Amino acid sequence: MKRELPDQLRFLTNRKAVQKSTDASMEGKTCVITGATSGVGLEALRSLSAAGADVVMLCRNRGKAEAVSAETSARSGTRIDIVIADLTDLDALRAAAAEILARFPRIDVLVNSAGLHSTTLTRTPAGFETVFCVDHLAPFLLTGLLIPRMVESAPSRIIQVNSEGHRFNGLDPEDLDWKRRHYTGLRGYGAAKSAQLLSVWEFARILEGTGVTINAMHPGDLRTNIGSNNGILYRAFLHTVIWPFLKDPAISGQALRWMAAAPGLDGVSGRYFHLTMEEKPAAHALDPELGRKVIERSLAMTGLPGMAIG
Repeated sequence: MKRELPDQLRFLTNRKAVQKSTDASMEGKTCVITGATSGVGLEALRSLSAAGADVVMLCRNRGKAEAVSAETSARSGTRIDIVIADLTDLDALRAAAAEILARFPRIDVLVNSAGLHSTTLTRTPAGFETVFCVDHLAPFLLTGLLIPRMVESAPSRIIQVNSEGHRFNGLDPEDLDWKRRHYTGLRGYGAAKSAQLLSVWEFARILEGTGVTINAMHPGDLRTNIGSNNGILYRAFLHTVIWPFLKDPAISGQALRWMAAAPGLDGVSGRYFHLTMEEKPAAHALDPELGRKVIERSLAMTGLPGMAIG
């Protein structure tokens, strides 16, 4: 008799599962995508624009963004705009959000896909641990700032690109900037992704009944440039030992199109997916008391006035 894996180990089989897909059109939709010049963000750009969506790329490198925009637009025939912001600078991100709100009267889909992994402890100019800032605080802030427009545009969808790396944990709400603990890359990454998941549940709660949904997804075990900011030994290990076991990042774009456009996801919110397979996150990422503390500190760190829809 075949034994089923416990819910929190289903990612071991979900990564090999046949994934869902959709051919639903996104014509007339406007999508905002962070980190759209490489990796998962680039695949989201390609997939959603191929489905007919107009896309706003939120990126830090204008030259790279312009090259990617021109290439993708020529292929899809859709409109692609660029807004510049460095996600390690929350003031710059606020300015970028204000620009998006001024230029685009509707937002149908927000994909927070920019991500960072660092093997060493670094801090932003404002003093935040860099991975926590890029992987959690930046999407938390951007989501909070764009929610009112997305409510006006409803039905609309928010997708937080998360990771099975949240299972590494490392989340301590009393030491989010790692000033009292020894930092490791896996625990730092796990802390940021855990915080992001905990915020998804709270966003889903306040968005109930608005027509705006929010879900998180692991984009697959992919060959991307995440971690390329690390030293030569890490990069050599990644490319020679790990990469042969990883998949083409195009699968993430296909999964994100499903999450952004599939009619079967209308009204589905506050869920976690491994690509397109729903699964249960690690227990700590479901802890309501831990979530409350993380939300309180995230609000204070980002300057958002509160978790509100207007």
